[in-house]
Amino acid sequence: MGIVIILLMLAGVGLMLTRKLPTAFALVLLAVAIAAVVGAPLTGENSIVDTVLQEGAVAQAATMLAVLIGSWMGKLMAETGIASTLVRKIVEFGGDRPTVVALGVLAVSALIGTVTGSAPAAMMAGIIGIPAMVAVGVPKTTAAGTILMGIAAGMPFELPIWQFFSTTLDLPVDTVRGFMLKLFPFAAAFAVLFVLVETRRKGVEHAWSLAAPAHGRRRDRARQLGDAPWYALLAPLVPLVLALGFELAIIPSMLAGVLYALVTTTRPREMNKRLLRTLYGAFDIAAPPIALFVAIGILLAAVTLPGAVEALNPLVTAVSPGHPVVFVVVFALLTPLCLYRGPLNVFGLGAGIAGVLISAGIYPAVAVLGLTASYNQVFGVADPTSTQTVWAAQYSGVSPQQVMVRTLPYVWCVALGGLIVTAATQL
Repeated sequence: MGIVIILLMLAGVGLMLTRKLPTAFALVLLAVAIAAVVGAPLTGENSIVDTVLQEGAVAQAATMLAVLIGSWMGKLMAETGIASTLVRKIVEFGGDRPTVVALGVLAVSALIGTVTGSAPAAMMAGIIGIPAMVAVGVPKTTAAGTILMGIAAGMPFELPIWQFFSTTLDLPVDTVRGFMLKLFPFAAAFAVLFVLVETRRKGVEHAWSLAAPAHGRRRDRARQLGDAPWYALLAPLVPLVLALGFELAIIPSMLAGVLYALVTTTRPREMNKRLLRTLYGAFDIAAPPIALFVAIGILLAAVTLPGAVEALNPLVTAVSPGHPVVFVVVFALLTPLCLYRGPLNVFGLGAGIAGVLISAGIYPAVAVLGLTASYNQVFGVADPTSTQTVWAAQYSGVSPQQVMVRTLPYVWCVALGGLIVTAATQL
C-alpha cells in the first residue's frame, strides 16, 4: 500500500511539473486518491468527505487570514508610497556606487519581505530598485537576484510564514519564531555575500535598457506617489516589534501594522475609502496563496489518516537518515528537489511529506520545521516557477533560469546552515 501512495505522489509531481493541473488542484486530487487507496470511508470519522475535504480545507484558516492581512498591508504600503519612498531614499543615499545601492535595495527588500512575500514584495522593492541598480552598473541578473535575496532575508520574520509553519506542523508560534531567529543570520549573511560578489561581475550595463511601456508606466506612477512621511516608513517594523518584542499574537500584530500605515499616511476623511479599496485589492493578491493553503490542508488531512500513516511508516523509516551528519548530508544533497514545484517544496507535496515525517514519528516536529524552513529559503529565491522569481527576472530583462543559476549556490548554503542547526539541536 505504501508503494501505491508513493506512486500516486510521483504522479502528482508529474502533473505539477508538466502543468497539466495547477498545483492546488493536483494536491486536492492527490489527497482524495490517497484517502481512497488507504480505504477511508466516504463519510464519518477519518473519511474522505468529513475529514479530508471538510476539516482539511479549513485547517489553514489562520494562515489564510495572515496572508490576507499581509497582502492588505503590502497594498497599503504600495498605494501610500511607503515602499517606493524607502527604495528612493536608499538609492539617493547610494549615489552612483553600485554595491552601496544594491546593499541598500537589499535591505529595503528584506524589510518589505517581513510584511508580504511573493510577487507583491518583489514589485514593491523592484519597480524602482531594479532600474536604479542597473542604471549605476549592477548586472541585470544580479539586480533581480538582489531583490529576491533581500525578500528571502526578511522571510524568517514574515509573520504569515510563522503562522503557516505553526499550523502545518502543529507547533507553538514561539517554537517557530525560535528557529527562524536562528535561520536569519544565514539568510542575511549570504544575501550580503551575494551582493558583494555578484555586483563585481563583468558585463555591467550603465543604462536602464528595458523600454516596455508597462515598465515605464509603473516607474512613472511610483514617482508620482511622492514621499511618505518619515514616521510612516516605520510601518513594516510595527508588526515585528509587537510580535517579537511584546509577543503579541500574529494577526493582531499585523492588523496594528495596517492601522499604523493608514493613520500615518491618510487624511481622516479618506481613511474609509482607502481601507476598503486596499482590502479589496488585497483579496486579488492573496487569492492564489489562499487557494494553495486550502489544498495543502486537504493533503495534510489525507496523509495523516491512520491508514496512510500505517502504510507509509515502514518506507519512510527505511529511507530517513537518523544520524545527524547523515541527515545534513542527505537532505543538503536533496535540496534541488524543492525547485520546479518538486516533492520537497513545502508549498506543495513537501507539506504532505512533512506531515508523514511527523505523524509516523520519524522526526520530531521541530526537526521537520528546520528541514522545511531551510528548503523554503531556496524555493523563495531560486525556483524559476515561483511568481516573485519570474517577475523579478522578466522586469530585469533576463530569464528566471539565469537568476536561478546565480542565486542557487548562495541559498543552497543558507539551507545547509539551517540543516546544520536542525541536526545539532534536534537530533
